Amino acid sequence: MQKILRILFFLILTLSFSCEDQTFLVKCDDCTADEPITANLQVNLDVDLYYGALIQIWEGNLEDSILLVNDTSFSNPYSRDVTLNKKYTVTATYNISNDKYIAVDSATPRVKYDKSQCQDPCYYVYDRICDLSLKYTK
Repeated sequence: MQKILRILFFLILTLSFSCEDQTFLVKCDDCTADEPITANLQVNLDVDLYYGALIQIWEGNLEDSILLVNDTSFSNPYSRDVTLNKKYTVTATYNISNDKYIAVDSATPRVKYDKSQCQDPCYYVYDRICDLSLKYTK
């Protein structure tokens, strides 16, 4: 019995501190009364410190080679409307002191209908944020 409790405690802790979007917590400010058709894919960048970044949004996995967007961004965050329930892989290429750094992340924007967490029932889009900020440079 004690072993089962330890496993349950570990699972609850893992879910609470995971890096993924918490689909069970709804941000009521981002809710809409009508079901959305598209999602706003948000890409967090490090362009404040550098001279912009080359943004590429790929449909599916990177190796599928279906390029949707090839753009340069000088602002943070960068956003683009995309279709729901599809996987998108996003790359940001930074040129810093003649060195090239590439950050990669992916997201699959989906919709959740919530009846109880907000004042009125609403639709909430989750898993729509990619973090392409640099963690380490030379």
